[in-house]
Formats: sequence, structure tokens, C-alpha cells
Amino acid sequence: MRILVPVGTRPEIVKLAPVVDALRRSGHDLHVVATGQHHDELLAGGVFRGLGLQPDEQWHLPADEAERVGALLSGAFRVVDATRPDATLVLGDTYTVPVFALAARRFGVPVVHLEAGLRSFNPTSMEEVDRRVAAATASLHLAPTALAARFLADEGVDADRIRIVGNPVLDVLRARGIGRRPPAERAGVVVTAHRASNVDDPTRLRNLVALVGRLADEVGPVTFPVHPRTRSRLDAAGLLADLERPGVALLEPLPYDAMLDRLGRARVVVTDSGGLQEEAAWCGVPVVVLRRSTPRWEGVADGTSVLVGLDVDRAVGAAAAFATPEAQIRVADVPCPYGDGHTAERVARLLDDPEVVARLPLVEPDLVDWTPAPW
Repeated sequence: MRILVPVGTRPEIVKLAPVVDALRRSGHDLHVVATGQHHDELLAGGVFRGLGLQPDEQWHLPADEAERVGALLSGAFRVVDATRPDATLVLGDTYTVPVFALAARRFGVPVVHLEAGLRSFNPTSMEEVDRRVAAATASLHLAPTALAARFLADEGVDADRIRIVGNPVLDVLRARGIGRRPPAERAGVVVTAHRASNVDDPTRLRNLVALVGRLADEVGPVTFPVHPRTRSRLDAAGLLADLERPGVALLEPLPYDAMLDRLGRARVVVTDSGGLQEEAAWCGVPVVVLRRSTPRWEGVADGTSVLVGLDVDRAVGAAAAFATPEAQIRVADVPCPYGDGHTAERVARLLDDPEVVARLPLVEPDLVDWTPAPW
């Protein structure tokens, strides 16, 4: 098959690298487009090289959000029309996903959605909108978990078009030999925050600063790799200096392997990131989620993560509870609910399966003699 694979952000680069490799080894002809949603060296360039994923095209997008989305859509139409693939494979929930899904549909190209079925049930979340556009356009929904598959089925997606494959980020961790450190070898707290709902809101940004300080005082030393967006907001608000204090290590975004090392050595992760929830679960590290909803409910269900929003008292209390020896041992014994590190090979097998491939093409239904039931 000729497969178009757009890659937008650092998490997409990480998660799609093993899938692209598996599909190429299986004999498929891939065209990988780095759309430029993350384009700088800290968030993208080094990650591409570190994972051995070389894009066939690399775009540079305007800074203005509206212009970025317009450029993405224009570029997606152009590349789908030029390559005319047999399928377009998208992952996740960034702007790249719905834009390429719409462009693929425009030219009659089937869409395969990897990491399908995640639902936060938050109508204010653009990612939730992006996921639902993908669900409406996909011919094949590759869900990471049984819960994600159930959400899709509840929305009316045909069961024959849903497959559970796990999350490919865990393939990267397995390939790198990342395991679970004994709780006794762990120390401190890793903090990350980048979501607009947290760092663009002045009140929540001040809460974040207060939270980092209290974590350092009450739970343990804090490592805080600061996302460029977050650093910009902290600097503009005059809050950056408040974080330059004993017990807090303010860092630039870390290379992926370095970030995994910090994660695996931590007693607790405090974050608004989705991907870190998956990576922490693989490492057996508990997570305090700085959100009031999450598309990754599995960790909440098994007691290895907890939602706190940006309530400082709740976040500190949850982190302190997770940092106890008893909680560390309990969480370290819970299997990762997001997959087993063999997602890429499952995806390759599915796209080698003639029965699965036969379901991909878009076919106009013949409803000439059909009448809807009375309402």
C-alpha cells in the first residue's frame, strides 16, 4: 500500500516512529510529512534524529494560529492530491489530524486513525473536537485499549472497523529497554505543564507557580522542564523568578531519552500532558493530572493517577500520598493499562490483512429503496 503519514508534534513523532518503521519493513510505501506544528530543535528536530524517523517533507507554518491552520489545510490538500495514497494514517488529536482527515476524504482516500477512541468528554477541548472529526472520517479505528474501543462502539462505530492495538509510545520504551526502577531508587517530583487552559490563564499560571514551590517544600525536589509556551507566559507575567529557588530545577525541554530517565527516577509525576500519563504507567510511576478530565481514564480507574485540576492543595495532597512507600509499591505492581509495547507490529499485520484492507475504501451506499423508521 501507499500510505501517507502526517506528523505534527513531538508526541506524534515519538509514537509514529515505530509504526512507520514496522510498515516500511512490511513492504509498504510510506510518505511521511512533518507538518511543522512542533518545528524547533527542542521539541522536534532532535526527536526526529533520535528516533531515526526521516520525513520526506518538512513544512514551516506561520506563527498566527488561524494562518497555521489554513496553511495546514492547504498543504494537506496539496500533498494528498499529489501522492494519491491508498490510505492516510493519522495519530492522536492535534490540528494535523482533522485537517488531513478532511483532505483525505476530499480525494476519496481512506483514513486510518491510530490512538482512536480517547474521550475526555470536555466540550471546551479542541483535542476532543479533533478526535471526534477523526472518528467521523476514519475507515479503520485503531484503539489503544478496550475502554477506547467501547467509547467508539457507544458512538455507533461498526465493531468490524475497530481494532485494539495498544499505544505505540510503549513500543519506544520497550525498544529502549525502559523498565521499572525499584521504588527505593526513586526520588523527587517531575512537573510539566503546557496546556493553554493552564498556562494562558493568569490565575492558573500563578497557581502553577505556587504548586511547584509547595511540592519542593512538602514532597521532594522538583524537576521542571519548561515548555517554550509555558516559559513565555511565565516570563511575560513576571513569575519566572519565583521559580528560581532551592529545590526546583528549571530546565529547557529535555531530549526524549533524558526525559524518560528523569521520569523513571521520579516518585511522582505532576503534569497536564497526556503522553506522560502513558509513559509513567509503563514505568510504574504515579501521576497527578493537572486537569479536571482526561482521555486516559484507565490510570484513574486503576488508582495510579488522579485528577486534581489546578487546585494546589489537592495536587500537593495527592502527590504526597503517592510518594509514600506503601503507595510507591502498590503503583509499581500495577500493569500498564495502555499496551504491551507491540503496537507497531499489530498495525503492520492489520494493514497486511486482505480482509481489513478490503474495508478501507469509501463506497457510496445504495439506499434507493430504503425508508427510515418512523420517529
